[in-house]
Amino acid sequence: MCVVEVEGRRGFATSCIQKAEEGMVVHTNTEKVIEARKTVLDLILSNHERECLTCTRNGNCELQKLAEEFGLNDIKYEGSKNKHPIDDKSPSIVRDFNKCVLCRRCVSTCKKVQGISAIDCTERGFESCVSTFENESLNDVNCTFCGQCIQNCPVGALKEKDNTDIVEEKLKDKDTFVVVQTAPAVRVGIGEEFGMPIGTNAQGKMITALKKLGFDKVFDTNTGADFTIMEEATEFINRVKNNGVLPMTTSCCPAWIRFVEMNYPEFLDHVSSCKSPHEMFGAIIKSYYAQKHNIDPSKIFVVSVMPCVAKKFEITRDDMQGVENLNDVDVVITTRELARMIKRAHIEFTELEDSEYDSPIGEATGAAAIFGVTGGVMEAALRTAAEIMQGTPLKKIEFEEVRGQEGIKKATVKIAGKDVRVAVVSGLANARRVMEDLKNGKADYDFLEVMSCPGGCILGGGQPIKSSKTRSKVNVFKKRADSIYSIDEKSTIRKSHENPYLKEVYKEYLGEAGGHNAHKLLHTSYVKREKYRF
Repeated sequence: MCVVEVEGRRGFATSCIQKAEEGMVVHTNTEKVIEARKTVLDLILSNHERECLTCTRNGNCELQKLAEEFGLNDIKYEGSKNKHPIDDKSPSIVRDFNKCVLCRRCVSTCKKVQGISAIDCTERGFESCVSTFENESLNDVNCTFCGQCIQNCPVGALKEKDNTDIVEEKLKDKDTFVVVQTAPAVRVGIGEEFGMPIGTNAQGKMITALKKLGFDKVFDTNTGADFTIMEEATEFINRVKNNGVLPMTTSCCPAWIRFVEMNYPEFLDHVSSCKSPHEMFGAIIKSYYAQKHNIDPSKIFVVSVMPCVAKKFEITRDDMQGVENLNDVDVVITTRELARMIKRAHIEFTELEDSEYDSPIGEATGAAAIFGVTGGVMEAALRTAAEIMQGTPLKKIEFEEVRGQEGIKKATVKIAGKDVRVAVVSGLANARRVMEDLKNGKADYDFLEVMSCPGGCILGGGQPIKSSKTRSKVNVFKKRADSIYSIDEKSTIRKSHENPYLKEVYKEYLGEAGGHNAHKLLHTSYVKREKYRF
């Protein structure tokens, strides 16, 4: 689709690979160019599964948009079509090559941005396709389920595994107490699915929509993030004081955990044993909350709304069970899936009044809110770790040195008179660079935060998809990140250890942070995993 005419040359040039030269005259919109592009588009559509009305990308498909722009109403070159089986074995991602247009954006993202190479182009000519090693399922290769391939696919060839039917069935069951929790990044993304400006904090409308859908309680995963900081900061302090294994790395991102398990299993004892925020919160809901409100935990069904497709995999992991061996979280849906549920229920999202999260679990801090952006977990942990180690309040609680969109950020912060060397990484290709440096003795850190998605959860694989054109013009990261940091700045309480609800739960139920009861309910373990790659 990027063909152009260059004066003095026969045929067409492709603008994506043609190097500019002194004196070159390029025509981008001639009659010949337009006709050539229409022919290319027709050929693409001739081998495309044209189920637009039932496709998850209907209305947000770059191919659909091109067909409309070029007025392509009929297909001239109908002929043989390749037919490929749909790969839906993974709990996170569905791969349907019948809708692929061979643009290779997913391949480039997986290889260059994430450094994974779980997929590549195979075969030749008409048989060319994007596939995995020996055409195995994504479930059985070195895919981390980060979902960045979905974000960069212009059509519906890659999508999250949809769990909305499961949720809707549970909402109809009067014998089930259905609880929903929403991650920090979801509130600054979901409005975009309803035409609101990028980065709009639609928290109040989102809560109202969830209540209209019929959830019995609507809670904030930010509270779970506060629990995570209490446990993670305590774990870090104990490692520092007792000469434990350093650097300690964060454990909130399930794609990062899967990456380490497959690629650097010798570093698993460096990873914090803390469960991720929504898993911790699910465990608290089915134990302390259930006991407090006299609810049978087996009747509680916990739904997590996440910006992440890897969370769908995470809930299937061993050791993600709490009280009575019940799963901490029963099902995960993405920001996009929640938007589809709201639309199916004919709820006019933009017209809704704002609501608040249900109390008392709705209480959360500003530190928890910034979990959604790269550097946020590190900053939240440092706020708490510093005050606990120093025994005095911080004069300034912002740690700007760990903020920003850069893939690797390094800093040394002074805590209780000690220099603490930290690094913040987003994007798995960057994570590989850091891990290789650690492996080869070229780096020395005390604390390491890793998020698989470049920019963090606000740009997660389950967030609203922006077209390549939009991303070339708008800094989506900055708009969503500014909204996240604004939530923190406006919060009454901005440090996790000052959350009154947490204090109550630890006092009445868990005991001390990092203690036996907390460890049993809020911590997990990891395993070495096999992998295949190109």
